Amino acid sequence: MAKINDNGTLREANCSEELMAMRDSLDVLGGKWKLMILRFLTNRTHQVIHFKKMQREIDGISAKMLSKELKELETNLLISRAEQQTRPITVVYAITEYGKSVLPVTETLVQWGLSHREKIIETINK
Repeated sequence: MAKINDNGTLREANCSEELMAMRDSLDVLGGKWKLMILRFLTNRTHQVIHFKKMQREIDGISAKMLSKELKELETNLLISRAEQQTRPITVVYAITEYGKSVLPVTETLVQWGLSHREKIIETINK
């Protein structure tokens, strides 16, 4: 079971609290694109990332969906958005320190996805 801070005392969360935490997590991270966007930004912390670069490199995402997801990620403090004083104005996105706390989740999902793909391919090739 997970641990919960209850007025300074650490205790085990009950099932109801765990399910609520799972719902909260899925509300923030759920959907097809949010974790992919976070992983994209995590893997490119040394680069300047503009909207168009993300749209080009995240296969299948529309401009409208990318814009929506970026706004939600920014609202939840997982990414930062900075307007550059250029003409025309350009916007740069980056993962925040808080956003990096999602890295273990994405790492686990990537590893599981790689293993799952291997298992399925192995099953098909039998």
